[in-house]
Amino acid sequence: MSTTATAIGVSSKRGIWGGGNEPLKASYGKLMMWFFLLSDIFTFAAFLITYAAIRVSYPAYSGTMDAFQGSNEYWPIPELVFDAFPFFHGVHMPLVFVGLMTFILIMSSVTMVLAVEAGHRNDKDDVVKWMLWTLLGGITFLSCQAWEWSHFIHGSDNGAVLTYVNSLNQVVTETIYGANLVVNEYGPAAFAQLFFFITGFHGFHVTIGVVLLFLAFYQAAVGVYERRGHYEMIEKIGLYWHFVDLVWVFVFTFFYLI
Repeated sequence: MSTTATAIGVSSKRGIWGGGNEPLKASYGKLMMWFFLLSDIFTFAAFLITYAAIRVSYPAYSGTMDAFQGSNEYWPIPELVFDAFPFFHGVHMPLVFVGLMTFILIMSSVTMVLAVEAGHRNDKDDVVKWMLWTLLGGITFLSCQAWEWSHFIHGSDNGAVLTYVNSLNQVVTETIYGANLVVNEYGPAAFAQLFFFITGFHGFHVTIGVVLLFLAFYQAAVGVYERRGHYEMIEKIGLYWHFVDLVWVFVFTFFYLI
């Protein structure tokens, strides 16, 4: 009798304190991923709220577009800044390239869902196939972002005449091409600073996601998850990837549409 009671007590302790309990039927790994994503939500929310606060601190522009270009008094209009497309030099295509980037990332989220669903069926071939498509989508998005950064930094052919205070506290008037952290042809210095920081921080998350996708793709291909008998790692990486995609929707809305 006492032996049975002792066994029940030991089993109960293992269940509660030994990791046997699964709140909301979520494993320890998925629960920790949710905690991490929650903390990251607060971080991105703080950045976007900061962007919005600085954005609305500038007056609304009403005038000709020629007078607007390069003005430090008004926030840049995204349609005028992000209007380039690779191999279409000089063609005004407002937000088309950014829209393509968004489409690619959202489609990679769809293929990630299909990979997770295949994992639930223990279908190794389908998991490998959809993980490969997701990986290619992530790499393509990063390549597009690299081109966008390059174009943003180098700027337009004509540039803009700006008057600003340099590092020696001197007032300087000159033609500025592109953008850096101090001055940019598009308008206030804060515009370029926030662009590099917010899109760069998101790009850093995408880069981490691509590394994780590659590792998961490789392990699925060589049969690691098949031998384990489950594909939970695919599901955990899927949670992270969906988060990255969702954050981009908010970055796109705040930075390119407002």
